Amino acid sequence: MGVLKNYVIPRLGIYVLEIFIGCTISFLIPRFTPIDPVQAVINRYAAFGEFYDPEIVENLIDTLKELYGLKGTLLEQYIGFLKRIIVGDFGPSLTAFPTPVTEIIWRALPWTIGLLSIATILAWIIGNIVGGIAGYFYEEKWAKALAGFATVIRPVPYYIIALLLVLLFAYVFPIFPMGGGVTMGTKPSLTLRFLLDLLKHAFLPALSLILTQYSVQFIIMRSLVINTRTKDYVVFGEAMGLPKSKLLFKYVLRNSLLPQVTGLAIMLGSIFNGALVTELVFSYPGIGTILYTAITTGDFNLMMGIVTYSIIAVATAALLIDLLYPLVDPRIRYR
Repeated sequence: MGVLKNYVIPRLGIYVLEIFIGCTISFLIPRFTPIDPVQAVINRYAAFGEFYDPEIVENLIDTLKELYGLKGTLLEQYIGFLKRIIVGDFGPSLTAFPTPVTEIIWRALPWTIGLLSIATILAWIIGNIVGGIAGYFYEEKWAKALAGFATVIRPVPYYIIALLLVLLFAYVFPIFPMGGGVTMGTKPSLTLRFLLDLLKHAFLPALSLILTQYSVQFIIMRSLVINTRTKDYVVFGEAMGLPKSKLLFKYVLRNSLLPQVTGLAIMLGSIFNGALVTELVFSYPGIGTILYTAITTGDFNLMMGIVTYSIIAVATAALLIDLLYPLVDPRIRYR
């Protein structure tokens, strides 16, 4: 009972507060922009050069405000927005009317999660293992070369790396396609041909993500290992003549990896943040692509739906790692 009261409940309260504040900000920001989604629809109809009865236009405006949650005062809109979050209904999309926002998000979600989560996990595993080994043998020439490579890659903006990969492997050497999720006209199926086509289109965006995230994990893990290998228990193990492999994996890497577990949870929870640039550069059909469309067209419902899902994902990842961290680190207890 003490664990529930002193540990679980306070963190659940922080979790709910984080989602509440994040969703409130996502509600307010679009309304402070000069974009008026309802007027954009009216202008689109007016562009055809046809005359519409003013009464019909007023009725259309009223209906659109109701559909997009823009009717009434700001407080009334906010209350309606919170109700939509509770029931998971963000209304129809402006750009794909009358398709519901949730349907569009769930249609694009597997592409983003499949690409970014796998790339993030691979980058985390490779970066920590290679960084840990290079940190333990930091005086070796090959370890210094690996550290130099990560140091060079780390400050380069992500979009530069992505564009270089596209130019090199899709234009100069046309090994991989320049964009898309699969070849146009291909129907999803559980066949080897479809899976190979899927992997071929995902290779370049995945490689760009792995390179940038790997460099970060490598540098952090290398620093942690260099610091850990000077601890008393490691020095004592070396004095006892323990094999270097045992010292590396059971003493140094195991203790250095604990802070990185928290980083992995946050990285997985915030994969939506990197979806926009990645999917725009590689024309990948995921959350980032539809978010860009929503921003450029002023689709409030779609924007708030994507941002809300992202906020919930990040907060949930932080909550799970907070609750499970004592199981990973025996030095922490539920008190």
